Amino acid sequence: MFPDRVLSGMRPTGKLHLGHYHGVLKNWVKLQSEYECLFMVADWHALTTSYDDVSIIEKSVWDMVIDWVAAGVDPAQSAIFIQSRVPEHAELHLLLSMMTPLSWLERVPTYKDQIDKLSHKDLGMYGFLGYPVLMSADILLYRGNLVPVGEDQVPHLEITREIARRFNHLYGKEVGFEEKAQAAIKKMGGKKGKLYEELRTRYQQAGDVEALEAGRALLAEAQNLSHGDTERLFGYLEGGGKMILPECQPLLTAASRMPGLDGQKMSKSYGNTISLREDADTVAKKIKVMPTDPARVRRNDPGDPEKCPVWQLHQVYSDDSTKNWVVEGCKSAGIGCIECKTPVIEAVLAEQKPMFERAQPYLEDPTLIKNIVADGCERARELARETMRDVREAMGLSYT
Repeated sequence: MFPDRVLSGMRPTGKLHLGHYHGVLKNWVKLQSEYECLFMVADWHALTTSYDDVSIIEKSVWDMVIDWVAAGVDPAQSAIFIQSRVPEHAELHLLLSMMTPLSWLERVPTYKDQIDKLSHKDLGMYGFLGYPVLMSADILLYRGNLVPVGEDQVPHLEITREIARRFNHLYGKEVGFEEKAQAAIKKMGGKKGKLYEELRTRYQQAGDVEALEAGRALLAEAQNLSHGDTERLFGYLEGGGKMILPECQPLLTAASRMPGLDGQKMSKSYGNTISLREDADTVAKKIKVMPTDPARVRRNDPGDPEKCPVWQLHQVYSDDSTKNWVVEGCKSAGIGCIECKTPVIEAVLAEQKPMFERAQPYLEDPTLIKNIVADGCERARELARETMRDVREAMGLSYT
């Protein structure tokens, strides 16, 4: 049984905005106190679409990591690392590419979408087609069984699950596997061993999913099994061999409600963002010039909050009493648009204040953030080495 471990990451795109904070980083901060977490700067992934312009990658990496720490990601609780500093990512990517069918990659949901969206770029590269294999390697390298995603991203994880399933099927057939599994069952004790056999039979003969879950729970609670025996019995339960790479599960996160300054989703491509560490004057100016309900041409014209992008920000930042004040004041023309925007400005600045404070030491001394990443890379490599030892052995590449 592999421990619960979270793997998540971002491409280095430079300084982050409040959409990143509400959509991803707030959740990371929460998860780090609940699970072992690894947060990855996906710099190799950036090359799949930006291979022709690498000039800003390095600066973008450090700006982004400072924003992570500013948002509350704690390097004492989580490993923060750079993908390319852990070469095992490349090794596992190569090995997985040897057994991943081409047809799987061509039917990945995002492949054709990205080809269409980025039609102005030449994406006929192996790296772009093989992106899902690299993504799978990122997750499987740490046996990261939990991946935080929104509901719309769940299908993207299925290829990682399929690759892990195929790998275990091809390479989990160790010599004497069934005999070793039967010996492990005896170690469970008569009563638990018999129950395990019953559950295994129910799942494999009748496809009883409840029996599969009960069998997994039984193994998770077993105290007298070695790590190797536990892995064998997980594989034996499902009808395969030894489980070398676990199938990841989505850790569903709530969809971000963070709108941009124009009412669309906050995105750099729309030019409607507020950066995590934007100065107060700029924040105030951006919000003050936000468009409002077109019906409010003059101060005494009544409006409708539902037609105003500022109201969407109130949904994120304001309490019920403030929202009631906005609805009543807007519909009756009792308040003007600048008055309506003031509580939002104050709330955004209050949210940003601790971010500035947390970022300051790293801005004054950049070596501090580099040391954090160096430590995170070493922590990540320790886990990566363990996985690759087992992968090489399973694929006949250990040469001991």
